[in-house]
Amino acid sequence: MQVERIEIDLAAQCLRAYRADGAVEQFAVSTARNGPGEVMDSECTPRGRHAVAEKIGAGCAPGTVFVGRRPTGEVWSPALAAAHPGRDWILTRILWLTGLEPGFNAGGDRDTKSRYIYIHGTPDTTPLGVAGSRGCIRMHDRDLLGLFERVAVGTPVAINA
Repeated sequence: MQVERIEIDLAAQCLRAYRADGAVEQFAVSTARNGPGEVMDSECTPRGRHAVAEKIGAGCAPGTVFVGRRPTGEVWSPALAAAHPGRDWILTRILWLTGLEPGFNAGGDRDTKSRYIYIHGTPDTTPLGVAGSRGCIRMHDRDLLGLFERVAVGTPVAINA
């Protein structure tokens, strides 16, 4: 069933997907370790009204590694992770967000899309339910795969502190 809107609760570290049939699905996420904020290079998760601007990664294998929104040809594994300690893993699928509130999360040095804020996959070893990202919203791949298929470009996303 198609997702009509998404809400991300920064305090609870969860994403709620509201479906057209009235059902609500809830997933644990990890948002910015620096907390909420809208300014460029802050590594904070932007608040407010957003929308899905682009969907990236359709058809890629689960665990596909992305850098600069492009698949690297790698698939995440514990061995790959050990070879690249400290790497910020962006895996499987990307829902690239755009801000809808000029001066708050759209435009200038507060522009969510220019800050490359995504909902994206992360390894199963990444703790969720606690802040830890560099601004994006991380989800385990298995959860993101299903969500990605049911979200359209333009789907509203509210990020609340």
